[in-house]
Amino acid sequence: MVYNIVRFFLFIMLKVSCRISATGRAYIPKKGGFILASNHTSYLDPMVLAVACFRRLNFMARHDLFNNPLFAWFIRQLGAFPVKRKTADFSAFKEAIRRLRRGEPLVIFPEGTRQSAGILGDPEEGVGLLAAKLNVPIVPVFIRGAERVWPKNARTLNASKISVYFGKQIFVERRTPSQQAAQMVMESIRRLSWSVSQ
Repeated sequence: MVYNIVRFFLFIMLKVSCRISATGRAYIPKKGGFILASNHTSYLDPMVLAVACFRRLNFMARHDLFNNPLFAWFIRQLGAFPVKRKTADFSAFKEAIRRLRRGEPLVIFPEGTRQSAGILGDPEEGVGLLAAKLNVPIVPVFIRGAERVWPKNARTLNASKISVYFGKQIFVERRTPSQQAAQMVMESIRRLSWSVSQ
């Protein structure tokens, strides 16, 4: 209920102020678990994906966002669970697996942190571990414009168009080395960014 209410108000906000649009939603599985792998340039990205995707999403969020009990309750209602970045957080890894096996979608930002506009970074190993272990569909996503609406280190929002592009599903074979799998996922996002920039 909380997720649907928040998503509705976000949809209104982003539609009016950012003219948000989404292309390629036919590539999103209508049922079953899958990984939504996206570039990351703005704090807005999780909200943008929640509005653009018709499935209820799950998110890995950095652990310090859960320090405040009230805010922690709120973002858990929105499908978030904590992960300690730059460490081997096995509890977060297990939670991600549980949700995917329950048939729920999981959003992952392979770069791990926000990048400068127009630059795609190197992937962290975690997305490769999940992709190679579960063999679920991976839907690459490229978000354009969110970095102009809420730039890194900015305190105010700007009005600017946001476009979301979903790409064709890819699959990673089981037992693929995790770093190789992560590079495959990141390369699918990179190819999508190139195709929409033509």
